[in-house]
Amino acid sequence: MFRRHCYAGKFHLRSCKGTAPSKFAQLVVGMTLLSVLGTWGARGFAQDSSRAENDPTSSRRNAITTAVQEISPAVVGINVTAVQEQQSPLGFNDPFFRQFFKNDPFLNQLLGPQRVEVQSLGSGFIISPNGYIVTNEHVVRGATRIIVTMTDGSKRSAKMIGHDTQADIALLKIDGDKLPYCKLGDSDSILVGEWVIAFGNPFGLFNINDKPTVTVGVVSSVGMNLAKIGSRNYSSMIETDAAINPGNSGGPLVDANGRVIGMNTMIYTGGVSNSYIGYGFAIPVNKIRRVVRELRKCGKVVNDAWIGLEIQRIDQELAKYFGLSEQSGALVSNVEEGSPAARSGFEPGDLILKYQGMPVRNAAALQSLLENLRPGQKVNFEILRKNKLISISLTVEKKGEE
Repeated sequence: MFRRHCYAGKFHLRSCKGTAPSKFAQLVVGMTLLSVLGTWGARGFAQDSSRAENDPTSSRRNAITTAVQEISPAVVGINVTAVQEQQSPLGFNDPFFRQFFKNDPFLNQLLGPQRVEVQSLGSGFIISPNGYIVTNEHVVRGATRIIVTMTDGSKRSAKMIGHDTQADIALLKIDGDKLPYCKLGDSDSILVGEWVIAFGNPFGLFNINDKPTVTVGVVSSVGMNLAKIGSRNYSSMIETDAAINPGNSGGPLVDANGRVIGMNTMIYTGGVSNSYIGYGFAIPVNKIRRVVRELRKCGKVVNDAWIGLEIQRIDQELAKYFGLSEQSGALVSNVEEGSPAARSGFEPGDLILKYQGMPVRNAAALQSLLENLRPGQKVNFEILRKNKLISISLTVEKKGEE
């Protein structure tokens, strides 16, 4: 005979007076246990499936795919119509021919340089929910019309808020509210070797399915001071081996946490190709943040920093004179009277070896860094004067404020 006891909703069967339970009772217990275990198993499988779907450490979904999903909606394709001046194809710009019709306005207009419309494309990324977009200045230079393509397929007209040619940064604006936007990271904390993702519109592929192309690589180097290209100053660049090609310019370079750390800007081809061969460069986001702040406030960047220091390159003879094993550093050729450089102790003939604790590769690289300074910044130099190493600090001032 069996008695049934209930404790907190649980049923227990036990024999009375030592008699064994019947086969029927054993069957009931077994079926009950199988039902409970089945329910727990199904619930556990469902939880494991849900966890696997959302767990960044699962086999397919990881930090990279999570960052791509977060950033992609805020990346845009940019189509630009610009007016460029082209030389006459008939060769009448040659001084010899021009002397025959230099006073004829009709022939000058017909045979002189022609203004033509050209189409180009690039990338950009939204940085605010109300539609501010960052891209490269060279992408939208001379634009008469800028059309932005969103990932939902919509096309919107963009207006230029401002640009900084020297920094190669432009700020655009489209109408909208509650738009997807990228979160900005900190380019000063980048680790060489960390994973990065490049987004963009290479070769116009964005226009095929209204989605950015994604490539993955690592940070190959930081603080790359490249040669000036025209009036553009590419200093402190981020180098990456993530594939960047024509059309990627202006797209974001993103870390594995889904934060923008730079803007894809240029590639190095070694003169053997017009496309990516393994070296791409991005403008650091901290520089972008500073320029954008000035563009939103003034519509332009005012380069009014004053140091009063003129430098020149070290040639072979100067390297030999200073006892240098290579042509590195920068020679101070002139110090403006009453300038911050003069008051800090600089003298003509000083050899600048380090800037902000980093070796000075050459005068061009140092000049590129100095052109990025802003009033109020404090910078440090290490110089060689009469075979003695001297440390000099100066505070950058604003032009006209002595």
